[in-house]
Amino acid sequence: MAAQQGIKRRIRSVSNTRQITKAMQLVAASKLRRAQETSLNARAYADAAANLLAVLSSVPETGYSPLFEQRPVHNALTILVTSDRGLAGGYNSNVIRAFASLVASQNATHSVACVGKYAGRYVARVSDVNELSAYPMDVKDISLELAQPLLKESIELFLAGKVDVVNVVFTKFISTVRQEVQTVQLLPIAFVPNTSGVVRTLEPSPEELLDFAAKRLLEARVSQALLDARASEQASRMLAMKNATDNAGELIDDLTLAFNNARQAAITQELAEISAGAEAITE
Repeated sequence: MAAQQGIKRRIRSVSNTRQITKAMQLVAASKLRRAQETSLNARAYADAAANLLAVLSSVPETGYSPLFEQRPVHNALTILVTSDRGLAGGYNSNVIRAFASLVASQNATHSVACVGKYAGRYVARVSDVNELSAYPMDVKDISLELAQPLLKESIELFLAGKVDVVNVVFTKFISTVRQEVQTVQLLPIAFVPNTSGVVRTLEPSPEELLDFAAKRLLEARVSQALLDARASEQASRMLAMKNATDNAGELIDDLTLAFNNARQAAITQELAEISAGAEAITE
């Protein structure tokens, strides 16, 4: 009897957990739908911005803009994009692992601009990485509240010579079941050779055009990285909660089978005791 009661309590507990994970799965699916639409709608502009940056980097006038200046890497800045909340499978751990690999591969002093609470928690435990700033991931306007201040901080440090390279580590959203952690160099803007043979003329002046266009295009790349990260987070959380819900259902089935077996064993034992008592009376 005590065994049956224990199994019943476990079934109720697992059932309550399944209700919670199912609700979280539905919430994540709803948020994913909006985040996915926003990310995919902005991707065409971000891709065009990346292509235009490649075109600008190939013109001889790039020497007028310090944003294209290549120099030895002694100090590196990384924008590390994670989430504010957990229960998203391996989403945060994969990003942090990629950042750790980047730090190990560069012989430089590393500074970090943390996006999301998990990035801040990780950097706080690492002694050889300096945290410059921290931003919450859950904001209403990604471009205004995240992309612009992050890019402004990065450009100021790069132009002042305090950092020699700026990277962003984020998770690119490919589909609901596939996301990839990527490391993209923002500054200096990578040089792409002009293989087309086309000579381009910049107006009104190389200095004005390169600085203005480069900053706007870099902002588009940062915004797209943040939008991809938000969609990837919700996709990872939805899949994690779906797996948790499915596992809870399987556990409930196993516990129900164990409960039925225990009840049947108890009934069989009671019948055997009744039969034995009846035989003893008749004798």
